[in-house]
Parts: sequence; C-alpha cells; structure tokens
Amino acid sequence: MGEKFKRRFVSFCNSLDALAEARERDLSDSFVLSGTSAKFSITFDLAWKVMKDILIEYYAITGFVAGSPREVLREAYKAELISDEEWMEMLKVRNELTHDYDGEVVKTYCDRIVERYIDLFYDFENTVKKLPEIL
Repeated sequence: MGEKFKRRFVSFCNSLDALAEARERDLSDSFVLSGTSAKFSITFDLAWKVMKDILIEYYAITGFVAGSPREVLREAYKAELISDEEWMEMLKVRNELTHDYDGEVVKTYCDRIVERYIDLFYDFENTVKKLPEIL
C-alpha cells in the first residue's frame, strides 16, 4: 500500500484516539458534545476511506459504482474488514449529525458513540493492522 494510504490510516488512528478521549470527559458539557460529534464524523469518514483504499489496492475490488460510504461499507463487510451491521447505523448517525444545528442529535447518540462506536472503530483498526503486508 502506498504512502497516501499510510497517511490516511495514521490520521484515522489519531482521530480515533482523540475521539476516545470523550470517554473521560463530561458528556453533559455542550462543548464536549460538539467536539465528540465533530470527531466522530471525521473518524467515520477516515474509516470508510481507509476501507475503500484497502478494497481497491489490497483486494482489487473495484465493483462498487460510485464508491459511496454505503457501497464501501457493504463491500468491507463482505471482505470481513468489518464484522457488524452497526456500521450502517453509524453511517446514518454521521449523516444526521451533519444537520445537527442545535446539538439535539448528538445528545441522542453521544452515549452510543462513546460506548459502542469507538470500540467498532478500534476493531477495524486492529483488523487492518493484522492484514499481511498492508502497512
């Protein structure tokens, strides 16, 4: 895999570690909530783009039409890069957060982000690290 992939994967890992800090913060604080929302969206976007890179470069899978997040997640699931249907739910949450102008959506999903989605991101990170000759 090329340097672009490595940089993107490192960015994903760094973003994930920053997101995980939310586990130690006061989630009732509006500033922490908005930061958690933003960092979740960035981490999710980096994750699906890393998946797309792996599918194309490592598995030579190019059959997805537009390479939208939904298509990439489906292919990543088939390739066993991710093991849970919750990734589609994460996509839905990420999409809703992009239109969360008053902070109500993040209040609804913040616990799920912190208690479940961070672990799914770490599962993906570990899967990537176990792929032979990927890094």
